[in-house]
Amino acid sequence: TSSSGSSCTTLPTETAGPYPADGSVASNQTLNALTLSNFVRSDIRTSVDTASGTATGLPLTVKVQLANVNNSCAALEGYAIYIWHCTQDGRYSMYSSSITNENYLRGVQVTDSTGLVSFQTIFPGCYLGRMPHIHFEVYPSLSKATSASNKMLTSQMAFPIATCNQVYDNVSGYSSSASNFDQISFATDNVFSDGYSTQMLSITGNNTDGYVATLTVGLAV
Repeated sequence: TSSSGSSCTTLPTETAGPYPADGSVASNQTLNALTLSNFVRSDIRTSVDTASGTATGLPLTVKVQLANVNNSCAALEGYAIYIWHCTQDGRYSMYSSSITNENYLRGVQVTDSTGLVSFQTIFPGCYLGRMPHIHFEVYPSLSKATSASNKMLTSQMAFPIATCNQVYDNVSGYSSSASNFDQISFATDNVFSDGYSTQMLSITGNNTDGYVATLTVGLAV
């Protein structure tokens, strides 16, 4: 693990995209999920605050470990990580038609003593023009995780092609993702085309029990 001194690498800064809901202006709106009640949670499949919808899809556990590249990859405790991603059919809560009142598939966790956060979610779909991905932002503390103006890093996580094919071709609810995935590649993706090796998730699991995806994120602190 990173806390025992293994290698860690800083990730490239990527766009937050048009659907961040982090207090910044995006899609001609200024939405902020970070200030919602009960938004700090591990299971992000169900909406919080005044919403109550639940996103359907194959279970996915996302584990992110934060490590200090300036200190032998020592674990970074007490940092806040905000993740968000699309539904199994490629839509984003708070922005996409029919789910503007939902806020699922978004959430914040605080890194523990090993620098780790864990989210329970669903395997994201693939929409036209993008490889499957998860957005995330890193904040120096939970108290700072209220606005994009305080973020330390914005980046994206990538998924292995073989796993995406396995899910999209065989799991109910992902048929549109299968079609979209056939039309995109890392070479033509407008975010990952310049490289994605440090952003690639390590994934284990299957289509029956779901998957576990892990990534180590290095920060120069």
